[in-house]
Amino acid sequence: MSTRLMLMLFSMIATTIIGILITVVLSMGLTTGRAILIATAVGFVLSIPASWLVARAITKTVVRG
Repeated sequence: MSTRLMLMLFSMIATTIIGILITVVLSMGLTTGRAILIATAVGFVLSIPASWLVARAITKTVVRG
């Protein structure tokens, strides 16, 4: 698997997941800076394995295809 592909996907996946989590936190009424930072950190951490899985799936599809 290409680390380069994973890093490119990470920038898009992280932005999406972090945005979703911040929206969820704000819609729950948690408007403190701490809540937003925690949502950001959780989104960042969740984006790493998600990027790896997507890159692996793309790589396997291209190799087999």
